[in-house]
Amino acid sequence: MPSVLPDGDPVPVDGALPQAALASLQRRPLSVYVHVPFCSVRCGYCDFNTYTLTELGGRGAGISTYADAVLAELDLAQQVLGADGSEPPSVSTVFVGGGTPTMLATDDLVRMLDGIRSRFGLTADAEITTEANPDTIDGDVAATLAEGGFTRVSLGMQSAVPHVLKTLERTHDPRNVLRAVDAVRQSGMQVSLDLIYGTPGESLQDWRTSIESATAMSPDHISAYALVVEDGTKLAAQVRRGQVTMPDDDDEADKYELADELLSAAGYEWYEISNWSRTSADRCRHNEAYWRGDNWWGIGPGAHSHIGGTRWWNVKHPSPYADRVLAGTSPGAGREVLTKAQQYDERVLLGIRLGSGLPLNQLDAKGHSAVAGLIASGLLDGPAALRRDEPVARLTLRGRLLADTVVHQLLHG
Repeated sequence: MPSVLPDGDPVPVDGALPQAALASLQRRPLSVYVHVPFCSVRCGYCDFNTYTLTELGGRGAGISTYADAVLAELDLAQQVLGADGSEPPSVSTVFVGGGTPTMLATDDLVRMLDGIRSRFGLTADAEITTEANPDTIDGDVAATLAEGGFTRVSLGMQSAVPHVLKTLERTHDPRNVLRAVDAVRQSGMQVSLDLIYGTPGESLQDWRTSIESATAMSPDHISAYALVVEDGTKLAAQVRRGQVTMPDDDDEADKYELADELLSAAGYEWYEISNWSRTSADRCRHNEAYWRGDNWWGIGPGAHSHIGGTRWWNVKHPSPYADRVLAGTSPGAGREVLTKAQQYDERVLLGIRLGSGLPLNQLDAKGHSAVAGLIASGLLDGPAALRRDEPVARLTLRGRLLADTVVHQLLHG
């Protein structure tokens, strides 16, 4: 089952936020994340808050009624964010994730987007993304999404190698990825491909095949994530029993370096440790909002939100989630108001991951004192990054492989 929610303070029944949090709405962009918790099967490595229809047993917000629950939480968000009498800013990015969002009817995906548009408005250049299983995207689906206002589809390719997909228990046919990419492109939307490396049994050549297959399709954006084995997953149990062997750190480092080499050669530039895009306009602006610490409201069971230093998370199961939002009450399971120290730690942790670098003027004295040593160790760029009008701490390729070490040094000296 998915991981356990963190502990936190109670969330008011009406979802009310501190005045200081509401005040931030006029200073920072606003994003909306919509979590769709449905999957046809549970992949053995997945720790996300997702459920198969068999697991749900017909309880809660089912596929046919899920959009209604989302719209009910949007009503709550509109009330909470407008509680001080001011209009919240228009939404600049929307991301529908999962789970498998395209298990919902395409009309329902558009209806949820219409709900965001009617309650908050969308900026003129709003980025609107949905994740999708490649098998669920064809020309008609892509056309309906584009006509409804979606601008981007993120396809869960994961690998181009059948035996790797089998280990991951991915159900899509790898031959359908190109068909899905073509359908998205023909509709006028941007396309992103998600890849995973470090699957048990995946060779370096397997990984090369996946990257070269991805770049041959010329997507606008590619994400490459190291497989993490989470406690409680089927894969974790297989590793524990010795049925499969996880690759070591050196193997993962080799695969990351190969990804960066091949993606750079194909014209992609890294802008975050696990993300590459053709141009700055092709970056995932929604994820950039997370890394910058902007404001976002997370819709759906288990979704997390952040407004002005207040973070909260919803109940996990679709059944109590639907019961609460349809009754007009907050689905929040807990929340926390971040201290200045916590906000600083997160700013360093997330900001250092960006290709643009972390401005040195955002570091405290301890962080400043660590920069010279990190440059000498080859983990941060040297003079070029420091001679800029706004000097930054920017990871080298080696620094990206050892980002946790860099963060520890910047925070603790």
